[in-house]
Amino acid sequence: MASEIEQFAESLHQQVFLEADMDGAERMRSEVFTRLLIETLMEVGEVEEAVPCYYRSRGIEVHGYGVDDGDTLNLITTIYSGDGSVATVKKSDLGKVAKRALAFVEKCLNPSRPLHLDLEESSEAYDMALHVNGVAGDIRRVRLFVLTDGVSRLDKLELDELPGIELRSGIWDIERLFRLESSGQTRESIEIDFEERFGEPLPCLVSETKDSDQFRALLAVIPGDWLAEIYDEYGARLLELNVRSFLQATGKVNRGIRDTLKDQPERFLAYNNGISSTASKVKLGKASDGQVAIKSMKDLQIVNGGQTTASVHRALMSKVDLSEVAVQMKVTVVPEQALDDVVPSISKYANSQNKVSNADLSSNDPFHVQIEELSRVTWAPAIDDSAHQSKWFYERARGQYRDALANQSTPARKRTWQAEYPKPQSFSKTDLARFHNSWDQLPHIVARGAQKNFTVFMTSLAERRLKPDPDYFHRPVAKAILWKTAYGIAGDQFPSYRPNLASYAVAKLSHGTSMRVDLDRIWESQATSEETNESLEFLTAMAWRIAVEQAPSGMNVGEWAKKEECWKLMKSEPWSIPDKLDQGLLVLGRASNGNGPSAVITDDPSVAECQALGPEAWFALSNWAKETGNLAPWQRSLAYSLGKRLNRGNPPTLRQGQQGKRVLDEAKRLGFTT
Repeated sequence: MASEIEQFAESLHQQVFLEADMDGAERMRSEVFTRLLIETLMEVGEVEEAVPCYYRSRGIEVHGYGVDDGDTLNLITTIYSGDGSVATVKKSDLGKVAKRALAFVEKCLNPSRPLHLDLEESSEAYDMALHVNGVAGDIRRVRLFVLTDGVSRLDKLELDELPGIELRSGIWDIERLFRLESSGQTRESIEIDFEERFGEPLPCLVSETKDSDQFRALLAVIPGDWLAEIYDEYGARLLELNVRSFLQATGKVNRGIRDTLKDQPERFLAYNNGISSTASKVKLGKASDGQVAIKSMKDLQIVNGGQTTASVHRALMSKVDLSEVAVQMKVTVVPEQALDDVVPSISKYANSQNKVSNADLSSNDPFHVQIEELSRVTWAPAIDDSAHQSKWFYERARGQYRDALANQSTPARKRTWQAEYPKPQSFSKTDLARFHNSWDQLPHIVARGAQKNFTVFMTSLAERRLKPDPDYFHRPVAKAILWKTAYGIAGDQFPSYRPNLASYAVAKLSHGTSMRVDLDRIWESQATSEETNESLEFLTAMAWRIAVEQAPSGMNVGEWAKKEECWKLMKSEPWSIPDKLDQGLLVLGRASNGNGPSAVITDDPSVAECQALGPEAWFALSNWAKETGNLAPWQRSLAYSLGKRLNRGNPPTLRQGQQGKRVLDEAKRLGFTT
């Protein structure tokens, strides 16, 4: 086991080293390590959203933060050696970084002079301090996460008190990361011992016969305060990804649930459908009255009833008496080895009334499997007159790139493999969502964080019914190149907010050109053109001015970038396509003079409707059809032709108008919006 942990540590060290030294993205290795582990914390449900943000001053040091549910502040601090060794982290060092992180909170909450007043307003540290100060009145809990590439003998720390705030801590060391990665699971196991926690087991009914050779079902009625207490400890980790994403998408507590909990708690069981859950193991025993009861559960996940669970928990936090509240609970026992395959499907079907259920949000979704397969067989064009070709590595599941590299048996094999799959040419499923939604002109959604953006992306995919093929694979790679280029340009110009600036610049480029940037040309060149880079440089500066300098007073930049109003402001900012860039777009010719389309020369309403949309909408429809394959080739070609005619000031012919109306109606039915 020790040698396996050492190999894992060395592999992680190499991943950090490679990412930190990538061209155009040179960063401190501790910053890269922090970002990688924050992504892990979000993926396993330990936190909903968090961002790396380094700040150090006298007696203060913090490496990242996030706010969950509006009342929980997650603080990230890092102890990183960076040498690939597996050394023991001293208890005193753990205590020191914890003290410095909590000092940051105290400074932010200082009523006489909060910390952000002493920081540069354009810095990410200012944004972080302002955000923490802004939610000060709502914070009831601070969770401190210590991230380290060493080994800790402690699981948590004894923390100094903050007045009126509950403190919790967790240490993620190299051994804990190794256990998670080597287990093959997507999250840490949740084990509930009802006897130990609540003093008695949970009475239940057990299906007389197993549903199959692998599954069985139990029915129980769990006290409301038990459910609320379990959720209070484990939070989003308790919710299967579909359910967690649905709650993120709605963000609202059902008023009927809330009112029943408060005014008629004894009727909650009758009014509410309850929750559905899964577990890999259930230990049964006897209750005091001799009835069969659940003594403990392993790998507990709620797959339906997330809103019920969150509402019951919110009621507990609001001091509502839950002593008379009972919640119906179905438990499906699933073998541990089948959890990641079966639980998402159970969640999908149990949540069939929710829109988000149309998208299987697990890494086993066929779309992600197909993209992974394409990434392993699709060679990118050689560049710089070289005969050497390489591939883009799609990381469908966390750690795939690192594991594949580690599996190469010799240094020579590792070098050969890295030449085939260069680290800068790797991207994850959340990266894919970022690239796609930036191009789709949703930078405010991208700014909301990896998981929330991924939810929107997957829901969009389900509506478009995409079936990736080799031609399709070229386009997300082109979007990746475009976004990464913008990210590098943002880093050259500005010290902070690089991801937001890149997403806004790409979105503005997509909007301003009516999505006419030639993605196929980017794939063939494996780079953006000089003209595109010049435009991205200009648009990045525009994004800085609107998203950073024009953020409303009292609102931090990160929150402003999440608002649709921010994107609308950027979208309305005048920008004329430079002549050199215009010559390389998909449709050549002079742009509209801004006076609107020429007069309709027919009374046919189909022609009028097609002309009223304008060229941008038809170009967008043509691109959408090309990416999704939802329309026949002639329909895509017609949309392209209509865009071209209108772009040159020519109205559609009668035949084009009537055909275009039918194509538009079909596209809308399949999920296209404009």
